[in-house]
Amino acid sequence: MPRYTLIVGTKQWSSWSLRAWLAMRATGAEFREVTVRLRRPETRAEIRRLAPVDQVPALQIEASGAPVTVFDSLAICETLAERHADAQLWPTDFAARAEARSISAAMHSGFAALRESLSMEFARSLPTPELGSEVEAEIAAIQNFWRGALDKYGGSGGFLFDGFSIADCMYAPVVSRFRTYGIALDPVLDAYCDRIWALPAMQDWLAAAKAELESGLC
Repeated sequence: MPRYTLIVGTKQWSSWSLRAWLAMRATGAEFREVTVRLRRPETRAEIRRLAPVDQVPALQIEASGAPVTVFDSLAICETLAERHADAQLWPTDFAARAEARSISAAMHSGFAALRESLSMEFARSLPTPELGSEVEAEIAAIQNFWRGALDKYGGSGGFLFDGFSIADCMYAPVVSRFRTYGIALDPVLDAYCDRIWALPAMQDWLAAAKAELESGLC
């Protein structure tokens, strides 16, 4: 079994790192974690010292031959799904898998207004800012994605596609943003957010984010 090293950014802020980290945890595989402090003059140089990329997260895989580095959260998630099929990081049903991939890619490439207005502050509770029409439209689109997936595929597992999947990883930072800024949801979606928030991996990330705040790292 190859050895993994996952390079992540400051847990209070790094939503993209959280996505890959949750997928890594979901595989059950052992991995070494390296955290780089973000928003500092030396951040880029520190990342480049660890991996031949300019951003986090990055996953280093020690296998036969030269080590392999995978970067970009969705690419890391796809790689882990490929290498750990038993974790079922994508739904087994074709239609469910197609929708899971679609809404994951939509999160990966869109929702810029939401990201700007509701930046991730994982361990904080902050007042709801004034939301413009573009942000409100993006929040509504996310809720529609969640509601549609839960209605069609949620099953008894309670996640977007029954069992925990990459789609849940991709939207977990949004769950944190909604909690941080007090975004109102209907009871079904609120319960979904509660289930994501209660995951042991999310609580471990929260504990680390709180430690960063308490130590003045962010």
